Amino acid sequence: MGPSPSAGLFLVLCVAFLARAQSPVTSPCHTLEKLDLSYNKIEQIGSADFSSLTRLKELDLGYNHIFSIANDSFASNLLLEKLSLFNNSLGEIPSLALRPLKQLTALSISNNLYPRLRLDGVFSSLENLREFSLGGPVVYTVGTEDFVPLKDIPLKKFFLKTASSLTEYQEGAFSKLNTSELWCDIALDRNPGALPLMLRDLKGKQLRYLRFRNLFEFTYYTDSVDLFVGLAELHVEELVFYRGKFNENLLRLVLLNVQKSRVRDLSFIAVDFARSPKWKLPEAGIANLTLRHLLLKDISNPDILRFDWTFTWFAGVTYLSILNVNFNFVPCDAWGEMRNVEVLDVSNNRLLDGYIYNEGCLYQGIMPSLEHFNLSNNDLTDLSIVSKLTSNWPRLSKLDLSHNRIRNCKELPCGWSPNGVLRGCCGPPRAAAEREQDQVYPDRMEMPESPGFGCRWQLLRCHRQRLLREYAAAHTAESGQQPLPLRLRPLWLPSRDPEEWQVGDCGLASGWTCYHPEPLLDMAVIAYTPRLTQCSVMVVVAIAVSITAVVVIAIMVLCWRFNVPWYLKATLQVVRSKYRSGRSKPLRDFAYHAFISYSCSDADWVRRELLQRLEASTPPYRICIHERDFTPGRWIIDNIIENIENSRKIIFVLSRSFVDSDWCNYELYFAHQRAVGMNFEDVVLVVKEAIDPQALPNKFCRLRKMLSKRTYLEWPSEPGRQAFFWVQLTRAIRVIRGLEAETYKERLQEPGLASLGKRRTRGDRRASSNI
Repeated sequence: MGPSPSAGLFLVLCVAFLARAQSPVTSPCHTLEKLDLSYNKIEQIGSADFSSLTRLKELDLGYNHIFSIANDSFASNLLLEKLSLFNNSLGEIPSLALRPLKQLTALSISNNLYPRLRLDGVFSSLENLREFSLGGPVVYTVGTEDFVPLKDIPLKKFFLKTASSLTEYQEGAFSKLNTSELWCDIALDRNPGALPLMLRDLKGKQLRYLRFRNLFEFTYYTDSVDLFVGLAELHVEELVFYRGKFNENLLRLVLLNVQKSRVRDLSFIAVDFARSPKWKLPEAGIANLTLRHLLLKDISNPDILRFDWTFTWFAGVTYLSILNVNFNFVPCDAWGEMRNVEVLDVSNNRLLDGYIYNEGCLYQGIMPSLEHFNLSNNDLTDLSIVSKLTSNWPRLSKLDLSHNRIRNCKELPCGWSPNGVLRGCCGPPRAAAEREQDQVYPDRMEMPESPGFGCRWQLLRCHRQRLLREYAAAHTAESGQQPLPLRLRPLWLPSRDPEEWQVGDCGLASGWTCYHPEPLLDMAVIAYTPRLTQCSVMVVVAIAVSITAVVVIAIMVLCWRFNVPWYLKATLQVVRSKYRSGRSKPLRDFAYHAFISYSCSDADWVRRELLQRLEASTPPYRICIHERDFTPGRWIIDNIIENIENSRKIIFVLSRSFVDSDWCNYELYFAHQRAVGMNFEDVVLVVKEAIDPQALPNKFCRLRKMLSKRTYLEWPSEPGRQAFFWVQLTRAIRVIRGLEAETYKERLQEPGLASLGKRRTRGDRRASSNI
């Protein structure tokens, strides 16, 4: 029974009512038959949450946070057939909530947090149940009586998940199951002896499909005990190993028991295979393995193909699939062992030309039964290699070479099996399947004119007149004068050599038309005349490069004409200034207002002029000089660093003797290191004597950079200009920024400064010109 016509509208309304984070709520969606609430944040299922959904048949609550389900949550959902509570947080199996669901056919309650698997009598009443998923990551024990209620229910599929390392399996647990498919997500790293007990309990069951996931999740099995000894007594026809650790020992045990069993389909998918350093080669290979289908897929280590250094286990296989195993060569003896293989699929690997065909090997009489050969999605480049390999295979009828890197047939002509169907022989490269580039194919390719042979080209791009004529002849032989459907691409018909390309001379009938691309649908091929830019990529590239060069040159000329670089540089300086001001850190308490760094030759001037003026001001500044404030007995370096850190500003008195002093260089270095974190706002340069920055030694490179980019104060020799010098200096070491304007006015009222007014001196201009 399908959903009613109005179910779609009600579903939209239900999303608004039910998509809540904590729990679903009652809604008017009484006609809804299927509801998916997976991947939400539902935590509880209440009594009335689904009471209005009386026609509900499928409910998916997987991947939520459900930890509680009321006993009567599904009392109104008597028609429910499929229920998924997969991957939630249930602490116990919700048996009472499932009691009304007599119509259940599929139930998934695995990947939850209940520690026990014991099922009560409620499950014996679910007579229609066909698919059942049970268990979780905290189940460490499988008990004998856990599955008793399922004894009389004919399941189609039973899935069981346990903890990463199963602690205990009680004999007889699986004997209560009645299922045709058993999926076991059970890791036996610490308890491998449980596997023979499981197989013994499955004896006599109508089990057709057996799948193990992560049989050994963390360790490789190295013991000699045969874990699969009971496999021969089962009715299993298909055996699958998904993920898990495998080595030569475990793989050999599997194959030895499979060849004695009824298994006809064997698969190893995404297993982690590794060779054992203590492995001893057996005396005989796996010679009696008879399988309908052997699948090796998504295995990163290609050593699994030759785990015992032979390929004898391929001898009795009819359908052999080796997909994405990353192997790139086929040894000579492998071809000889695959004598019963009818379908060989080695797609999605890394096969190379020289490694699948070896000139030193004998390929006569090999692969007598092979009919279909799939080599797609590999790294083959030469069609002649494949031709040599397959030309003597008598029953080969289908060869798939699509999505390789084949460009041409180096040795002509290429011979093929007389009854073969070649598919995708000139397909585009795997890494560039849609690239529009010219491909010049060989002048001649030998193709049989049998009606059973056809070359289904994925992308036909060739411009040799004789080659197209042979294609036309081959297609005529296959389809009997029916028009060949062409995928017309602009690069397909080059017009640069009209004599070489004459469509009418190539055997193209007038009825041949294009079907792709859509704008050219039903256009006659003989009437198609592409533009020059459509035929040659080089022309398109040349035009694009020329236009780009002209645009770039025009932009450069405009920039030079309107002096754009100067404006950009000025804008950059403004932005950097804003950035530096924005990073200024808040003031903190210091022991000194300023630390003065000077040489011994300038000591008299510092004590007589600089120190006296600053400490005698109102209010007085606390100044640190090494002669007076360094602590006796301490290392000089420690004194320098500590007093610089305890000073708000560092005043450098620059002169020729300052440059010659090593201690002054140390003080400059330590001040520079501290200034990096304070936006260089704490350094004040006082030039007592004129210094040429370019003449400074290399060790004063920091000082040279600061003199060229920062404003400094220059001591004027004229007494009339010295008053303005002191105003600038006291402003540089002022403590409170918010009172800067008021303090400046107060200090202008001091004796000897009122006459300055707005008069600017040469020293002031010199200071401002060095910004």
